[in-house]
Amino acid sequence: MNKAKPTQKVATVLLLLAACATTHANDPLEGLELVEPSTGQAAPEALVGKYSPEQVEQGRYLVGLLGCGNCHTDGALAGKPNPERLLAGSATGIARSDPTSVSYPGVVFPANLTPDDETGIGKWSLEQIDTMIRSGTNRHGQRTLPVMPWPNYSQLRPEDTEAIAMYLKSLPPVKHKVPAGVQPGKKSKAPFVHFGVYRSTK
Repeated sequence: MNKAKPTQKVATVLLLLAACATTHANDPLEGLELVEPSTGQAAPEALVGKYSPEQVEQGRYLVGLLGCGNCHTDGALAGKPNPERLLAGSATGIARSDPTSVSYPGVVFPANLTPDDETGIGKWSLEQIDTMIRSGTNRHGQRTLPVMPWPNYSQLRPEDTEAIAMYLKSLPPVKHKVPAGVQPGKKSKAPFVHFGVYRSTK
C-alpha cells in the first residue's frame, strides 16, 4: 500500500453468528466467526411431469445460473451444503439488520423451494411463483425483503420465470420446515450469517 496516498480498502465478509451470540460495545465481532459459504450448488434433477421437458430444463439452467441453491440449500451458507436438501430451504438464517450495531438483528430463513405441500411451494401456482420471483410478493400478498435479490430478478423475461416455476414444481418434494423469521431485537434460536461490506476509515 502506498503510504503517501491513502486508499480506501473495501472488504466483504461473511460471519456466522451462534444463536446465543450477542455483540458488545468493546468488540462488535465477539461471538462471530468467519465462514466461507458454498457456491455453485448444483440444481437437482427434475421429475418427469406435466410440463415441457425443454422448459423444465431451461428452468433448471436458470436456477443454477442465478445461484438459488447457494441460499436455499440447507448448510450452504455455512459452507456445508446438505445434498439431501438441495433447494429445500435453510435452517441457517441471514441477518437483515447489522449485528455489529444491534444485539439481536432481524433474521430471515431462505424458504423451501421444493413442491412439498406442507413445508414448500407445493400449493403455489405457476403464476404465484412467477410473481414471487419478479416482484418479491408471496402468494399471501406479503413483500419479501431484498435479502432475496428480486429487484434484479424483475428484469427476467416472463418465459424465463415461467420456466423456473415449472422446474421448481417438477422437483422431488422434500419435507423441510425452516425456522420462522425473527424480528430485530428478538433473539434467534437458530444460527444465522451476516453479509457485510466494510471500508477502512484511514
